Amino acid sequence: MTTTVLNTPRGRVRSERLETRVTADQKNLIEHAAALQGRTLTDFVLTSVQEAARRTIEEHQRLDLSLRDSQAFVDALMNPQPVNDRLRDTVQRYRRAMGL
Repeated sequence: MTTTVLNTPRGRVRSERLETRVTADQKNLIEHAAALQGRTLTDFVLTSVQEAARRTIEEHQRLDLSLRDSQAFVDALMNPQPVNDRLRDTVQRYRRAMGL
């Protein structure tokens, strides 16, 4: 893999290279999609790959957070905190307010 330095219109320097082999059908499809958006093939591919990478990372983080939340919830059910005076007062106020 070679490293190429290109100055882009936005002032970013591209110094890394990604290469891939695709079928003729895949290339035609990607070129058609890029043309429909009025973008270069490179711009279309880079943008698409970046968006897919961000989505993948976000989904993984949500899944990871969801797993931690689930574990914390189960832990709270299995090991409840002892009832304290503040909770007792809150329950009593709720029962009075609801007429229970």
